[in-house]
Amino acid sequence: MQVEAIHIRPDFAQPTATAWWEVARQAGYPAALWRLPNQTEKHLIVHLDHTPAVVPVDLEELPAGFVMSPFNNFDYGTGQPFEAPFLRADLHVKQAGQGWELASPVTSRRAEELIGQVQAYRPANRPVAQMVDDPAADQINSVAQHRFEQSVEEAVAAMQQGAFRKVVLSRTKSVWFDEEPDAVALFDQLCVAYPTAFVAAVWLPDRRQVWISASPERLVSVDAAGIFRTISLAGTQSAYDAGGRLKRTSEALWAQKEIEEQALVSRYIIECFKKIRLREYLEEGPKTILAGNLMHLGSHFTVDTQAVRYGQLGTVMIRLLHPTSAVCGMPRTDAFNFINEHEGYDREFYSGFLGPVNMTPDGVTEGTESNLFVHIRCMKVEGKQATLFAGAGLTEDSDPQKEWKETEMKCQTLLSVMKSLNAGQ
Repeated sequence: MQVEAIHIRPDFAQPTATAWWEVARQAGYPAALWRLPNQTEKHLIVHLDHTPAVVPVDLEELPAGFVMSPFNNFDYGTGQPFEAPFLRADLHVKQAGQGWELASPVTSRRAEELIGQVQAYRPANRPVAQMVDDPAADQINSVAQHRFEQSVEEAVAAMQQGAFRKVVLSRTKSVWFDEEPDAVALFDQLCVAYPTAFVAAVWLPDRRQVWISASPERLVSVDAAGIFRTISLAGTQSAYDAGGRLKRTSEALWAQKEIEEQALVSRYIIECFKKIRLREYLEEGPKTILAGNLMHLGSHFTVDTQAVRYGQLGTVMIRLLHPTSAVCGMPRTDAFNFINEHEGYDREFYSGFLGPVNMTPDGVTEGTESNLFVHIRCMKVEGKQATLFAGAGLTEDSDPQKEWKETEMKCQTLLSVMKSLNAGQ
């Protein structure tokens, strides 16, 4: 039902992201907050039902919203787009200067009611969450290290016997706080720390979870002009030298193992193009890519979907790519089965994909765009506990201790920001 008039207070132009986020949480509505790579504008949507819809991931059919797919979700040969939780953009706001403003028409009474609650919102003076030392965390993380290194040894042995060519094994790291962390404050700090990453915070009330991420890896994007993009990203090293100086990308030295790992990911994308007989694509790279505290090897792939007359390319490539060899392995089915047998935990949304779908870039430009990213460099917050996730791409030359250290570096993407928030308060 179209609401004919929404009466908004004159001073309503400056609500904060915290007001929208906290009011949505108090109402029990899912919400997604994000900022695209290399941009400054931030967006927030609210899904005005208490549980996200679970819908086919079809970019040509979905309304404006935000998709959040788990890792264990891919095409089993049915030919139909797989399904994933989806937050409709029932209410969309964007950052305008220091405040936030409505970015889409208000079309329901629920939206009107939520706006009224935002207008009445007054921030609580809650203490800043501090990370705490917990003996249970040390024990849990020690068990995780032992399990991970043992699984790496088993994976290397399997690859040396020809079971598969590559597998990505992951682990978790648990940290505790004295109060529930402020998701919006962490989101804002991540935006500052990682300007080239896709930064997001997603509240899922049916799970009582907040997922926070700063992902460097694009899965699929299709802009308003129909330009399709994806990236092959693999290989990891610290962006800082032994003296703590930020290195130039030209100074990065890559071992043969990392070069081969990245080449496998690129080959995987090209094989997907071949499956649909797509030959007109542009490949740029590989080159070193700076992603916050880390460097990776990456190659960019671009397709003009209008020129090749393939308007459904985004949807088709999501189905072909996910889970990519950068988070699963090659061959995909064999690597996926090994992961399920050896990781010992449910990845949930880690190494799935997420991002805005069919959103107008600025609320003014004609046409919409979709931007989906591989859900890495992320953590799950449940009350006072946060669970971080990190993985390492393994080949038959992998060393268990080095791979563990790589996952520790990846965990620092979020840990360093959480520690800096504590230090700044």
